[in-house]
Amino acid sequence: MAKVKNCLIVVDIQNDFCPDGALAIMEGDKIIPVVNALAGKFDKVVATQDWHPPGHVSFAATHKKKPYDIITIDEIQQVLWPVHCVQGSFGADFHKDLDLREVDLIIRKGNDLNIDSYSAFMENDKITLTGLHYYLKGLAIRDLYFCGLATDYCVYYSALDARKMGFNVGVILDACRGVDVPAGNIATVIQTMKERGIRIMNRDEASSLTRL
Repeated sequence: MAKVKNCLIVVDIQNDFCPDGALAIMEGDKIIPVVNALAGKFDKVVATQDWHPPGHVSFAATHKKKPYDIITIDEIQQVLWPVHCVQGSFGADFHKDLDLREVDLIIRKGNDLNIDSYSAFMENDKITLTGLHYYLKGLAIRDLYFCGLATDYCVYYSALDARKMGFNVGVILDACRGVDVPAGNIATVIQTMKERGIRIMNRDEASSLTRL
C-alpha cells in the first residue's frame, strides 16, 4: 500500500455560509467547483461541518445582542453571529454542489452548547480537541492543505492549530472566501499565516502537490 502523504481539509462549505444563507459569505459557493476539482488530487480528504445546538453560545440571539457584537465569556472573546448551522437544519447541510465522494472523514465542530469552535482541531477554549490530529498522525500525514469558508475564521484558526501541532501547512487562497469582519481582517490573517510559516498558494500550485 502506498504511504499516505497529504490531506485536503475542506472547511465548512455549508448552506448557511453560502449566498442566501443565515451567515452568507460573498461568493462562498464560487469555490465549490475549485474544491471538487482539487479533491481527487490528494491522498485523503477531510470535510468539517459547523454543527451547533439551538441556543449556542456563539449566537447573538442567545445573548439578546446584535450580530457581530463581541463579548467575553469565561475569559474567551466571542464574536456573536446570526443563528447558523443548527444541528439537523438545511443551513447546516453541506452545499448540494459539493462533491463528497472523495471525503474520507467528516469532523463536526461547535456542538458543545457553551464553547464555540472555529478550528478543525481544537475548540475555542484551546483545551478541547476534536481528535482530527490523531487521525492524521495515525496515517503518517504531514502535509495539510486547507480550503473553504471562511478564510479569516475557520480556515485561519484551523491552519494555525495545524502548524502548532507540527504539520506542514498550505492554504489554497483561491479556494477560500472570507467574511472580513472586522474590515481588513482577511489581509491581516493572511499576513499572520505567512509569518507563522504557512504557505499561501493558489489552486495550480496545490494541484502540482509540491511538497511543502
